[in-house]
Amino acid sequence: MWRRSVRAALREPNVSRGLFCTANTVKPRLGGSCSSASGKKWQRPSGFDTGMKTFNSLTKQKEPLILARERVATWYSCGPTVYDHAHLGHACSYVRFDILQRILSRLFGITVIHAMVITDIDDKIIRRSWEENVCSTIIASMYEDEFKRDMLSLKVIPPAVYLRVTENVHHIVAFIERIIQNGKAYATKEGDVYFDVQSIGDRYGKFGGAAEPQGEPGNPGKRDPRDFALWKRSKAREPYWESPWGRGRPGWHIECSTVASSMFGSQLDIHSGGIDLAFPHHENEIAQSEAYHQCGQWFTTRLQKYKILLDFLKSYSASEFRMFCLLTKYRSAIDYSDSSMSEARTSLGSISTFIHDAQAYMKGQLQCSPVQEAFLWERLAEAKSSVINALAEDFDTPRAIGAVMNLIYHGNCQLQPVSVVSSHVPAVFAAMVSYIRDIMDVFGIDLLHSKADAASHGGSLEGVVEQLTSFRSEVRAFALARQDGPTAGSSNKPGLYPERIPLLKACDALRNDLAPLGVLIKDRGATSTWEITRGKQSHQDQDKDQERSS
Repeated sequence: MWRRSVRAALREPNVSRGLFCTANTVKPRLGGSCSSASGKKWQRPSGFDTGMKTFNSLTKQKEPLILARERVATWYSCGPTVYDHAHLGHACSYVRFDILQRILSRLFGITVIHAMVITDIDDKIIRRSWEENVCSTIIASMYEDEFKRDMLSLKVIPPAVYLRVTENVHHIVAFIERIIQNGKAYATKEGDVYFDVQSIGDRYGKFGGAAEPQGEPGNPGKRDPRDFALWKRSKAREPYWESPWGRGRPGWHIECSTVASSMFGSQLDIHSGGIDLAFPHHENEIAQSEAYHQCGQWFTTRLQKYKILLDFLKSYSASEFRMFCLLTKYRSAIDYSDSSMSEARTSLGSISTFIHDAQAYMKGQLQCSPVQEAFLWERLAEAKSSVINALAEDFDTPRAIGAVMNLIYHGNCQLQPVSVVSSHVPAVFAAMVSYIRDIMDVFGIDLLHSKADAASHGGSLEGVVEQLTSFRSEVRAFALARQDGPTAGSSNKPGLYPERIPLLKACDALRNDLAPLGVLIKDRGATSTWEITRGKQSHQDQDKDQERSS
């Protein structure tokens, strides 16, 4: 649920067993099924130990990630309250969680069963419908569709199922009735239903803020200022559903408890949402669920969650945004700025450039000094091990990316152009390129198709650039041909044909003009290579590339 401001979304992350909190929030199952633990003490669950560790926001330390079923993780996430456009905070939250799910499934062989709730009835949706003078269902449907399109544009894998609150009201009513039967909630004569915080004693307040009153002011039927609404009686012009307490609609927190329990029962491995939702939303969600299931530890692990997203994607690509997310810990606050996005773009560019140069070497287009093959095989094995170890240690993506960049550094050190042909050892570079592509694909960055994607053109663009570069190479080779004898005024060696020099200048001008358009041509002796880049490269950068490749 997107409920708070950008400022709130930048706060310190929070995680506990079954709940991951990033400056986004996730709750991983560091505990197991609904257990008999009592109070605020966390109890290590039994189950399948993944060999990974995640940060537990209750114990404030890393704990083993344990699943109820071997190699199967049930994951529930708080989705959007669909009353407005998605912003950058939402994007970062869901991209981070998508990266974590990809890591679990692709690298650690865990099947992730992901369900997300869409809050399609809420005070903010109702207010927006009044402002726009349309039905609340139209507002919710419009922004839900936009949210799903935004997620696809960011290459976020959709959950196995989207669940809407309005389609689960009958489940919510039954869920509330059972909490009342278990002595943890009460109905007022006005038709509201509140959770009885006093009934669970000091078990309330796992995430702090327990002394803060909840809900709307002026509710005389509440027994305790901290009690929060499970069911809200209908007011004029508001949508409503029938219930044992009269016409009304669900409270904010009850929907997640109900939908998660309806989907996964009394066991939940991972719960994700925004850090700004730790209290009161996740606090109340846990209280409700434990009251319903009559247990003391419902979830396992907790994970967590800034400019309108559509505006942002006009300036940066989905892959660049993913790299931005990868360069920070999922539990870290988001430090969004032009400089941080520039760092992400540069990192992605360094990867693409290395792959381009390595491919040129493998094709025989780039002549290099003798390659230290054994050394590079060792660096590749070291990088693979470092990446796995980093990701197993609380999804440390910055350290994993650092290991990949270190591998690229060693590869670049070997790709030093020379004019004299040396031994050709392409196998190790093929292995390096294959691994880098694979690991970036795990993170949701597709380097195989980044050229065409970067330029926002169809697949025919690469063919056009290939033909253009080939034609230019022929013209350039003709212009670089040497005369048989010395040129006038020179007694040393044959020079260029003067009448062909304008052709050579035209080739250089074409190369320089294409660079700002995202087509980078590198002249490597008598041959040329090309790549399609994301950003506009300055003439200064172009000159440096030419110095390196000449």
